[in-house]
Amino acid sequence: MPPELPTLDILLPTERAGERLDPAPGEPVLHAFYAHPAPRPGRRTAVRANMIATLDGSAQGADGRSRSINGPADWRAFRVQRAVADVVLVGGGTARDEGYGPLRVPADLRAARAQRGQDERLPLALVTRTGVLPEKLRDVPAADRPFVVTVATNPRLDELDPDRVIIAGDTTVDLAAALDALADRGLTRVLAEGGPRLLGDLTAAGLVDELCLSTSPLLTGGPGVRPVHTQEWLSPAVTAAPAHLFHCEGMLLGRWLLRSAG
Repeated sequence: MPPELPTLDILLPTERAGERLDPAPGEPVLHAFYAHPAPRPGRRTAVRANMIATLDGSAQGADGRSRSINGPADWRAFRVQRAVADVVLVGGGTARDEGYGPLRVPADLRAARAQRGQDERLPLALVTRTGVLPEKLRDVPAADRPFVVTVATNPRLDELDPDRVIIAGDTTVDLAAALDALADRGLTRVLAEGGPRLLGDLTAAGLVDELCLSTSPLLTGGPGVRPVHTQEWLSPAVTAAPAHLFHCEGMLLGRWLLRSAG
């Protein structure tokens, strides 16, 4: 277990407020807090989104990346969220900007994952109409190749591994169809890591079940986009109920259940 992981203070639920969550081998308490939900009746996947925002609402720092606004507390929760997921869903642009490569579950979290029948490799599913992969995901072994969720008109289809291509639409990605295709492959616990536009599209389509939102104690100003970005207002607005809230050195880690999803 990485020695730099910090202690988290529980603020919610109220019956556990004041408890302190010290880092522990295998993180059994955090596994319980972040157990991935099962699909709702009539649904084949359960989608948890994970995002971070500054106090003034930006999902990115001045460098255009989320890494410049996160920290150790956010990382401690994030690694557990990844460990319980079957697949990480991310927009191609975000994956390129953030330098995504093949994902591995941290060694100290693999035992619990193995008990659930999950591999230490965590598959990526990239949503991209262009098929341009991040540099670290090019020329990788077959087992590390991402699923490419794309459209029939993608000009780079012939350059992609046909076993990892998911066609979901002709010119626009049909996210509901993409999630069904992941479910066909046994990947029902989906962690959506953004970017804001992908999360906006998922939310507008009623496909997000819960949002894990970290609030970073920073003010950045500038033109940064919000965690959920859409061209139009969501109508009706999506309401949410808090499942839990942690604190560490100004960072707030919230988990919200989206009531009107789906």
